[in-house]
Amino acid sequence: MKFKLVILLMVLVQALGALFFISDITLSVLGVERQPIDWQTREIMEIGAAIALLIGLIMSGALLAQSQMRLGRAEAQVKRASSAFMQVLEQHFITWGLTPAERDVAFFVLKGFSTSEIAGFRKTSEGTVKAQTNAIYRKAGVTGRSQLMSIFIDDLLADTLDGTDRPAQGSNSPEI
Repeated sequence: MKFKLVILLMVLVQALGALFFISDITLSVLGVERQPIDWQTREIMEIGAAIALLIGLIMSGALLAQSQMRLGRAEAQVKRASSAFMQVLEQHFITWGLTPAERDVAFFVLKGFSTSEIAGFRKTSEGTVKAQTNAIYRKAGVTGRSQLMSIFIDDLLADTLDGTDRPAQGSNSPEI
């Protein structure tokens, strides 16, 4: 909420400063007669508008820097999560004793590819892929794709990436 308020304030300050200069130029171009004001007041108004624009510029720079830092942290978190997921994946594949071909197929299954797509990627028949997926499900102790995926989701959601307190092999129910 505070972040949104700062952005709103920044936009408002810049808009007021810009509005002052734009309206002054527009009125001059259109030849609109105005009530004259003394030069000291005019100078103060111009300095105030210029300062408002400068403050807006500084705030914009600070918000941009803050956004870049947040983006960097988010990218680092995604990288760590991806690495952790690959570690969990590899750990399960080893535990289940999957062959290299089964590992490839399991990875494609987890990515959501169909049997025919996996067969195309691996340059093999759909029957071979079906046999490999059945072997994967049997070794993992699950009955299908959704249960296979739930093993990894449970691990990641439970924040058990360090290998402790992991649900039983093939379990698809969350720990309580």
